[in-house]
Amino acid sequence: MKKFLWFQAAALMVAVLVAGCSKKTAAAVSDDWKPNGTVTMIVAYKAGSGTDNTARVLTSYAEKYVGQTIVIDNKEGGSGSIGWTALAKAKPDGLTLGFINLPTFASNIIDGLGSYTIESIEPIANHVVETSVVLVSAKSPFNTLQELVDYARANPGKLKASTNGSKASNHIGAQLLAHSAGFEYTAIPYGGTADQLLSLRQGEVDFSVAKVADFTGFASELKVLGTFDTKRIAEYPDAPTLGELGFYPEWYGSARCIVAPQGTPKAIINFYAQAFKATMEDAEYVAASERAHMTTEYQNPDATGALIKQQYDFCTNTLTEIFN
Repeated sequence: MKKFLWFQAAALMVAVLVAGCSKKTAAAVSDDWKPNGTVTMIVAYKAGSGTDNTARVLTSYAEKYVGQTIVIDNKEGGSGSIGWTALAKAKPDGLTLGFINLPTFASNIIDGLGSYTIESIEPIANHVVETSVVLVSAKSPFNTLQELVDYARANPGKLKASTNGSKASNHIGAQLLAHSAGFEYTAIPYGGTADQLLSLRQGEVDFSVAKVADFTGFASELKVLGTFDTKRIAEYPDAPTLGELGFYPEWYGSARCIVAPQGTPKAIINFYAQAFKATMEDAEYVAASERAHMTTEYQNPDATGALIKQQYDFCTNTLTEIFN
């Protein structure tokens, strides 16, 4: 009995100490918090990928508003799940942030590719929203999307499409096209968009789906046959929307959001939200983003959180339909 009472007392003391430490930690993060050292930004794809390129443009201008050096840490693999798992496990001290790609972040959760959930991160801001397009090599015999679809219908499964991973964003795009246009193809997954598009340029596959910012450095090596939008996009006004041809009629693309690990204090989230908002409104950044064909679309933490939830619901409802 005495031993039981002793354990009860010890447990109570530990609980009091833990509660006290938690209060001290929360109190230590004041409303005027600022980072006191180098900030690491985890990018879940390799250097030179579309996400990496856009992240580097943003962070190079954001350092002025963050007040510290921001270092990109590329943790590639697993359709982004390796980097996002590391992000979810990082200390919520404001010195580790990361980019998540939608809808891939959400589809990975549904597919069980990572141990994280949408609750594993704290939304800070949305950075860009990019429209997906259908691509072929500049040397491809297909000059229109209708030609590609007609061939695919007549030769089920013969066409190969490179993707940025199984059920990742560009694979979902290819599947939306095929499902709505009524043809079969063979998907070839790669570790990320950079490798996916390299295989297309080298003639290893017949078509791909990607975003405009993903191929600005070698656009002359590719042809854009169609766009996933409700209206033609400014960069490729001659490329029809899928809806014009009677295929998938809605907008589809990717969003890239800045997030922090779960448990990051609100004051830290607010600091970075304000810093990145100021960055995205900076005239020099705006000019650089336009040169890189980036479609900047700042959203605050609440709106970014709603976007993540919306994309999770999209994947939950759509993946079952188009992949079965």
